[in-house]
Amino acid sequence: MDFSKEFETNRETWNRKVAVHAASDFYEMESFKEGRSSLNRYELEALGDVQGKSLLHLQCHFGQDTLSWSRMGAHCTGIDLSNEGIKLAKSLNEELGLDANFICCNVLDTSEYVKETFDIIFTSYGTIGWLPDLKPWAQMISERLKPGGVFYIVEFHPIAWMFDYLTEPPQMTYGYMQKEAIYEEYEGTYADDSTKKIISKEYGWNHGLGEVISALTNAGLNIRYLHEHDASPYNIFPGLKENAEGMYELPKKPYPLIFEIKAIKS
Repeated sequence: MDFSKEFETNRETWNRKVAVHAASDFYEMESFKEGRSSLNRYELEALGDVQGKSLLHLQCHFGQDTLSWSRMGAHCTGIDLSNEGIKLAKSLNEELGLDANFICCNVLDTSEYVKETFDIIFTSYGTIGWLPDLKPWAQMISERLKPGGVFYIVEFHPIAWMFDYLTEPPQMTYGYMQKEAIYEEYEGTYADDSTKKIISKEYGWNHGLGEVISALTNAGLNIRYLHEHDASPYNIFPGLKENAEGMYELPKKPYPLIFEIKAIKS
């Protein structure tokens, strides 16, 4: 199927989001420039010491995580669909005196733009839901990983995406393995600056854990672990409460909010 309309709609929305997000408290741009890492406990514990390793960051937005890995000594390339996001990422890279590389492309087309292979491929928090089919995504990951290389994803749990958060209270509306695109149009973003409101128009797709695992294994990756977590580092869903570790949980923890997968290319 041709998803060019859906991808272009999403690209235009993310282009509008970049300036709003860069100015928001959510992304804490000034403290980031002063040295704050944007990375969270899950990915830091999973990938450990990245000094001297080559790292490809998929769907990097405007590159804070990419640049955080670069500060830790990795040789980083970030890719994203949004040309405004990549423009800001390149500007931050230059301002901070780092050596990351940034490329604007659809993540599914990465192998057309990037020929290097990497020690690590990383993607996180709100990425695969923008993709209609994970099979070409996983195949691309396999193509771009060195033998013995690590793929790591930390992502919001598919159960969390079954709810329509535009209703009050949120209603379980969408399928766990829904194939049809979900279209939403609403004012604002998850990282609003209250003085700058935009209209977000977005197409997304739900992918169950079985689909994610199968796509990766069928592409030749060996799964080392799948972990599910009650706590999210981000307070982006209604009704979350901050726990003693500064993470966010649902009362009574009825379902996980986060999953992480680590895989190796044989």
